Amino acid sequence: MMFLGALVSSAAAASLVQMEPHVMPHNPMTSSWVKQGKPSEAQNISLIVGLKVEQENLAALEKFFWEVSNPKHEKYGQYKNNAELAEMLAVPAVRVNLVKEYFEKAGAIAEVNVHYDAIKVNMRASLAEKALNTEIYWFSHMNAKDTMIMRASSAYHLPRDIEEHVTIVGELLQFPRIAAPKVAEAVSTGNVSSGWSTGCGTSCGTTFVTPKILSERYGFPYTVSNQKAANGNTMAVAEFQTQYYKQTDIDSFNSACGTTVSVDTLIGKNFNTAGVEAELDIEYMAAVAPSVPLTVINNVQYSLLDWVNQISALDILVHSVSYGNDEAQQTSTSYMTQCNTAFMKAGAKGISILFASGDQGVCGREGCGLFGTGAFHPDFPAGSPYITAVGGTDFVTKSVVGAEQAWSSGGGGFSDTFDIPSYQASAVAGYLANPSADLPPSNLWTSTGRAYPDVAALGGTVNYYCVATGGRFGGVAGTSASSPVVAGIFALLNGLRLNANAPAMGFLNPFIYENCGSFQDVTVGSNPDSGRYGFTAVSGWDPATGCGTPSYGALAAKAMAAYTK
Repeated sequence: MMFLGALVSSAAAASLVQMEPHVMPHNPMTSSWVKQGKPSEAQNISLIVGLKVEQENLAALEKFFWEVSNPKHEKYGQYKNNAELAEMLAVPAVRVNLVKEYFEKAGAIAEVNVHYDAIKVNMRASLAEKALNTEIYWFSHMNAKDTMIMRASSAYHLPRDIEEHVTIVGELLQFPRIAAPKVAEAVSTGNVSSGWSTGCGTSCGTTFVTPKILSERYGFPYTVSNQKAANGNTMAVAEFQTQYYKQTDIDSFNSACGTTVSVDTLIGKNFNTAGVEAELDIEYMAAVAPSVPLTVINNVQYSLLDWVNQISALDILVHSVSYGNDEAQQTSTSYMTQCNTAFMKAGAKGISILFASGDQGVCGREGCGLFGTGAFHPDFPAGSPYITAVGGTDFVTKSVVGAEQAWSSGGGGFSDTFDIPSYQASAVAGYLANPSADLPPSNLWTSTGRAYPDVAALGGTVNYYCVATGGRFGGVAGTSASSPVVAGIFALLNGLRLNANAPAMGFLNPFIYENCGSFQDVTVGSNPDSGRYGFTAVSGWDPATGCGTPSYGALAAKAMAAYTK
């Protein structure tokens, strides 16, 4: 009987297929996440199951995505709705039902997304372990011990007859980047330029960046009375887990800076606690574009796949996200491909997605080795060809509104996974051929990879951003400040287009690179962070600051001309 049992067990194991076989499970020697205990019997886990889409249908989606995103194409701006995208992807109903029923029989509540290419399952963690033949644990982060996520501590598997219909179950093996924000006290100094006026009284000290400073540098009309609202114009910020906001902090910011920041819609939950990242996002995206209704999307779990499937089903036009990881931590091609498919679906609907490029320069979370001379670690999703990556800058002279330089810790570089897309090929070639670039050793980076960031904005530590958080004012730095500012500016450009009965701008990069000269060029600085090498800012596009920082007036003219030509 024991021999028969072993045969049965062996046969069952043989019918299982390991998913994402190239992704190593959690490694405590290299990870910033620390394995804790097992989830209790009553604790649930939510997972996104990606369904296989036929290659010809994915190719059709990508072809359409490029057509409607290209200002030079006759189909520019002719977006599709959810039903039309589902029809284009054409995932067979038998595939959807088979996978859905497998997880339901395992004890899950399963919800198919509107495009029929993913299923969100919610189930007891103990039941998920059995359905996926793995072990699930809680993990805490070294720099944010109150941040807890559930992940698999070992490889996961599916039965062969289910595996052939599934690309990934995310994010069982991927661990997000949690960067502690750089924070400074709001203090006054006597060494301030006579042209530096924060517009926030004494609350923001005398050296912090404020909405008024941003308006002066980037030229946008930041008061609601100087902006014309547009029907259907919308924007959103993404927050995860413990990143909540306090209304009293928002009120304090408005009172000090004369802004009208408000959250118009909340998707998910908000607890009355102060999260500095969330309040930074909200205060600055809404201060830049107060005429555009702001939605805060707060998800309990860190799941990029869950978020992007969520927003690709909505009709919010501009999204800013301060979330990502090194590509080395997302080594599953199927994971990144699944994300890219969702990014393309969003673009095909006319949605703009902007990601912060990261705050560790070329080195990424993993660093550049003991002596700072190791290989660079590009970011994902910033290195995805299907989103807009926003880098960081500093003023060249502290507290002088004028020329900018690359922030030394601003994320930028070249993807090790994705090739250079056509929209930036010429700009990247120009950079690589520029003697002033003083390129780092070629063995440290992939010169044929998708290059980022695409654009940049203030985010460095020469002049911190003034943020009301936790009942006080302080300074915050990072590309998590740069991204909502640029996103807010593009939301304003959408408003101009919508008021002229033109479509929203959608995926921004073809427009950005066609109009690279309409940004304020940054030609000083580099982004080595803690490493020895970095990429140098030069005239034109570069992998430290992209095309440069926004010039609202020039971009407004180009945004209108792009649709009317």
